[in-house]
Amino acid sequence: MRPSVKIVEIDGTEIEREMNDAEYEVFLKDMELFNQRKLAAEQQEAAKAALFERLGITADEAKLLLS
Repeated sequence: MRPSVKIVEIDGTEIEREMNDAEYEVFLKDMELFNQRKLAAEQQEAAKAALFERLGITADEAKLLLS
């Protein structure tokens, strides 16, 4: 089952339907991009945490040093 799309007309009427093939393809590409960016952000945070641990400081202390 595909996700649904909710369309609100200018007069306020609402239509909810299943995504068509083109919409679903864009949705899947968007989700893949979202997951890639989320993974990159998580890896960056893990790298920062590892660096702080090696330096023996906390994230708050690093912020103070950089301000």
